[in-house]
Amino acid sequence: MRFVLALLSGLLFGLGLLLSGMTDPAKVKGFLDLFGAWDPSLALVMGGAIAIGLLAFALAKRRERAWSGDRIEMPQDRRIDWRLIGGGVLFGVGWGVAGFCPGPALVALSSGLPEAWIFVPAMLLGMGLVDFFSARNQE
Repeated sequence: MRFVLALLSGLLFGLGLLLSGMTDPAKVKGFLDLFGAWDPSLALVMGGAIAIGLLAFALAKRRERAWSGDRIEMPQDRRIDWRLIGGGVLFGVGWGVAGFCPGPALVALSSGLPEAWIFVPAMLLGMGLVDFFSARNQE
């Protein structure tokens, strides 16, 4: 059951990204170009995602287990520190420069978009470097 739910969730997410245009770097860059030729169409996608996310989190708070049977664990740490802010800034800069964030990049990779073949390995390298230095700092 867990595998089927994961498969259906991934398919639904990927289809949503494809249909909305989130896998097209030009579309994303057009949305982020507030002072140029701004394309506000992705605002509907983001607004819809936020609305569904708020509803899903409200429902999840009432449950102890997910549909998969896994225990639901809500984050307890609500601190806004330099790591959170710095990570958000780096994510935003990377998104604006490349036109990809991780989910759409993986969908674009599977569809054979050449830019994704450069972006995804660089993203994985960055994630690995953060893990490496974080583990090193905790020693």
